[in-house]
Amino acid sequence: ETHGEPLKNCEAALAHLAKSGIRVEACSPWYQSTPLPTSDQPDFINGVAAVRTEMAPLDLLAACHAIENAFGRARPAPANAARTMDIDIIDWDGMWLRDTDLEIPHPRLAERLFVLTPLQDITPGWRHPVTGLFITELVAAIGSSQTLRKIS
Repeated sequence: ETHGEPLKNCEAALAHLAKSGIRVEACSPWYQSTPLPTSDQPDFINGVAAVRTEMAPLDLLAACHAIENAFGRARPAPANAARTMDIDIIDWDGMWLRDTDLEIPHPRLAERLFVLTPLQDITPGWRHPVTGLFITELVAAIGSSQTLRKIS
């Protein structure tokens, strides 16, 4: 169920979350970013949503994968391959989970301005559950090595 342009796909994915019994409580603005690592893929659209659910983490992951699949995501795909949709679980109330299928907090979130900036928009006082660093410190550590453009 692709809607053509990435922003419409992201907005439609949020609607799918709600249809899956996942309550979207807040959503950041949308941002455009270049691929990480750098590649010839088109720019990405990124955002962060705070959600509430009665699901367990692996059940939420399965629901996210079902939404990705509905938008044409192929699994398995090579690492860093182009994807029509990528929904990640970034944090779960400060939980630290290491499973073969899921790591919370997301293992690369501290390296990605396209995750940290929208996360900071909706939770400005957030702290990394493992390192204890504040989101402002994580953003500052990236510096100007990555750029984002707010689009909404």
